[in-house]
Amino acid sequence: IAASLLKTLTGVEVSAESIWNWVQYAGKKAMAKLESELQALKEGQAPDAEEIESKVALLPLLIGGDGVMVPFRPNGGSPEGKTVWQEVKVGIVARLGQRITKTGKKVSVLVRRRLVAVLGTIDDFRPRIWLASVKEGILEARTVVWLSDGGRGFWTLFYAQFSQYAQGILDFYHAAQNLWKGARSLFDGRTKKARQWFAWARRRLRLGKAKEVLAEIKGKGGLTSNTLPDSVQKTLENLVGYLEGHIDHISYDRYKELGLPIGSGMVESVCKWLIQQRFKCVGMRWSEDGFNHLLHLRLAWVNGTYDDLFDSIASPKS
Repeated sequence: IAASLLKTLTGVEVSAESIWNWVQYAGKKAMAKLESELQALKEGQAPDAEEIESKVALLPLLIGGDGVMVPFRPNGGSPEGKTVWQEVKVGIVARLGQRITKTGKKVSVLVRRRLVAVLGTIDDFRPRIWLASVKEGILEARTVVWLSDGGRGFWTLFYAQFSQYAQGILDFYHAAQNLWKGARSLFDGRTKKARQWFAWARRRLRLGKAKEVLAEIKGKGGLTSNTLPDSVQKTLENLVGYLEGHIDHISYDRYKELGLPIGSGMVESVCKWLIQQRFKCVGMRWSEDGFNHLLHLRLAWVNGTYDDLFDSIASPKS
């Protein structure tokens, strides 16, 4: 497709094989550059900070992470065998601005955005998101926010690397999903009572009254009752542990007053258009090398460093 579009738009004919070879070559170059920066960071060398306009530097800095599954070939480049699904960790570092709509309403917009992604573990993701954060001014930013759903790996990363710089915010909609699990378990999700209790609890949570919800679950909700089935008891205990564990990350009323987002839609959107739209089309299955090379080209493109790959580059032979 790329070869066909190139010929149609420019009249220049390049074989699909040559384009494929260039992708591998340039992808390796982008990966090598990143590995060099990560090694320098590991050795204590601070990366060069990105040039940021003074007005933009005053805006809140948002950092978030999520994961998305991608289909891979089980035996390297061979198409034979059952599909193996692996998780790609995706992160975003962005400045949060505002604009006025035609109706006069203030809405949040991402003024500046840098993305990271890695096929690997949370330990592979950690230095990459930290490198991007340092480049984007986390050490100088007045307001820094870490926004994520309830995934333990990302919150472990938050406490280990970001908690001294950032306010953690638990994705409100993920918290609401867990409230619904409690309502469904306690009252039977098909009943009117379950829906009413969930609506009440969700509203309380949104207004920053998580302690009222916890008190309801522990007392009136039935945690102290011996008549509840073990499965219900366990679900409610998990819900209480979840809310108490994030008690410092669910003051949603205050976040809204400060103009901060309470949903992790920004990173979920990145997962869709950075990864899913390109790597999860019908019939696609990837080798790890092929995936990594193209992934790093896409990252270079969205992060504004794509043209750097053409500096003194030697065209690989087809």
